[in-house]
Amino acid sequence: MSFQSYFMDAIYSLTNCMNCFPSSPNLKINSRSFKIQRLLGEGGFSYVYLVQDNSNQNLYALKKIRCPFGQESVALALKEVEAYSLFAPHPNIIHSIDYSVASDKSDPSAKTVYILLPYYRRGNLQDMINANLVNHTKFPERRLMVLFLGVCKALKSMHQYKVKGAAQNVGNAKKIRKEAAQADAEAAEEAKMEMRASRRHREHDDEEEMDAEPLLEGEDSMAQEGIVAGGERAYAHRDIKPGNIMIADDGKTPILMDLGSLAPSPTPITSRSLALQVQDTAAEHSTMPYRAPELFDVKTGSVIDTKVDIWSLGCTLYACLVGKSPFEARSDETGGSLSICVLGGDWRFPDEGMQRGKQKGAQHQLEEEISAGVKEVVRRCLAVEPAERPDVDELISIVEGVIEGLPADGGDE
Repeated sequence: MSFQSYFMDAIYSLTNCMNCFPSSPNLKINSRSFKIQRLLGEGGFSYVYLVQDNSNQNLYALKKIRCPFGQESVALALKEVEAYSLFAPHPNIIHSIDYSVASDKSDPSAKTVYILLPYYRRGNLQDMINANLVNHTKFPERRLMVLFLGVCKALKSMHQYKVKGAAQNVGNAKKIRKEAAQADAEAAEEAKMEMRASRRHREHDDEEEMDAEPLLEGEDSMAQEGIVAGGERAYAHRDIKPGNIMIADDGKTPILMDLGSLAPSPTPITSRSLALQVQDTAAEHSTMPYRAPELFDVKTGSVIDTKVDIWSLGCTLYACLVGKSPFEARSDETGGSLSICVLGGDWRFPDEGMQRGKQKGAQHQLEEEISAGVKEVVRRCLAVEPAERPDVDELISIVEGVIEGLPADGGDE
């Protein structure tokens, strides 16, 4: 959220067909006009801004995704928009309000995808973890487990997605791609006209490079083809972490976001080249401290399924309890490699494995603060072998049982 990053993104935007920079912080998404308020966050090629609708003053989050590598990178960016069309509406999954694809006038092959999203004033679960660390506070356990249960329910809708009304959902996804392709073509044509006007002294224009290529068919929508209505098509999120769990304005409802890593599940690894491809994709899109071991070392003949999300849930719950991922904590403690800790399942709660001679008062207090049932949820999720982890139904049942056994928090109604 640094000014330097905001400024660099603003410089990039000077060449974009949308006017999106600090000296004149306005832009249009289709027919709607917005004013940029501030940068909320960034990562990779994406930036998230707080924007205000000029017509009604409502606040939104605007995700801007740079696509410098042509149509293939645009198609990858649009996977996120496509996923929203599959799962909306769901109380625990974020939905997109609008989107737009813009061309760089100086290089029509370079695109920017803008996604308009709801704005949640309370931020995300990582913000709450950071506040706890600063203020030396902790989550009330019951409230935390209720939030955790909401995330599990969001994942259930992904892991057990029902292809009910699939024709409409797939149609919506394809409509997104068709509209984006049309926007690409129009932007490329406009750029061609401007380039011709400015380069009349050149004998030939390189028109082939200006033509917009058709967008790739969406992996997520294609995955449903051939499945009858009422059938099941599983998806894995593949990047569950505290930063991807927003907190609704009621303070109680978790909202799962950032669906750009979504993938049909299961994925049989039938060749070494596919193994490397899945491993590279995970390295790019699945955050390392929350990434399942089977994504660190993808083996030919294995199957990558929804159990990767169960692992990430365990890491996320641990981070809420302790302040960081279990494998970040362990690698910091031992000075070892995080990936080796993950592959070996090397982690522990802070109150476990104490050496003699150390003061035990604080550790004993922590041990009392984390209930045995909550610890068991983490342990079940962090089984190194995917088959030993619970599926989402079993996990929901476990969590509901833990919640029933926890005393009411002071703020519970």
